[in-house]
Amino acid sequence: MKLPPLSALRYFDIAAETESFVRAAERLHVTHGAVSRQVRLLEESLGIELFERRNRALFLTPAGRTLHGTTQAIFEQLEGAVQRLQQQERDNVLVLSCEPTIAMRWLIPRLPRFHAAHPDLHLHLVAAGGPVDFARNGIDLALRRDDFHWPGSVHSRKVCDEWIGPVCRDGGTPLEGQRLLHSSTRPSAWPDWLRLSGQPLRRSQRSDYQHFYLSLQAASAGLGLAIASALMVRDELDSGQLHAPFGFLRDGSSYHLLSPQPLGDGGKRQRFADWVAGESQACLAQLGLTQNDEPALPSPPQVR
Repeated sequence: MKLPPLSALRYFDIAAETESFVRAAERLHVTHGAVSRQVRLLEESLGIELFERRNRALFLTPAGRTLHGTTQAIFEQLEGAVQRLQQQERDNVLVLSCEPTIAMRWLIPRLPRFHAAHPDLHLHLVAAGGPVDFARNGIDLALRRDDFHWPGSVHSRKVCDEWIGPVCRDGGTPLEGQRLLHSSTRPSAWPDWLRLSGQPLRRSQRSDYQHFYLSLQAASAGLGLAIASALMVRDELDSGQLHAPFGFLRDGSSYHLLSPQPLGDGGKRQRFADWVAGESQACLAQLGLTQNDEPALPSPPQVR
């Protein structure tokens, strides 16, 4: 048996629910004439009158009431199935807002490990820093350094401490007389490190860059010494492209994952939070840096 077109059944179902071609047309965003034609085609296909039309009013016939009972149940089940599928798809997508430098220099090179560990999750990465509007931008999580205030309604989880230190292309570089690379996005980086390390600085040159990652790239190119986050230069230190002649110190700041929802619910947010915390702590541990113990700074290189 050939069934009537699904569109005709849908038009009939809404018309039967509202008992009005006009109101059905409003719900379906079509003309009332289109609804009337679809219902008429359905009646002709079935060979059965589904509505009584009296005095410009609609009344379901017994056959119409029987059919409506079935179409109503079918379309409710169909809508429910579509909603569940869409929700499942949304649940498998994690939108992460991440500060650009740590995204480019640390997170992205490690994402293949995340995808291998969580193949069912699809990560959408957005590069941004500072305060985040989760609802407006559709953000699930934000990875940020705590250099700004976020509201108490935001859930947060500390990922790791920030460790900073000078890096350069050539090892054994003395601090005195070197060109120091500064960045507008971290203007206090050099003053903070000099204060924490107690290193004297009487004579130096200076170059300024707009972004933190540009100063790190300049250091890789041999243009001077830049203050780096240990996380962000981990791979270059391994390869020998960069050196950290003075080691690294905690500067008192730390990285956090921020979320509009709790991070301990066992869902996609917690899964990413557990993974990124483990990756960052393992990375720092491989450099000899831990959350609890602060290593002694290596002695400054001797000038020969």
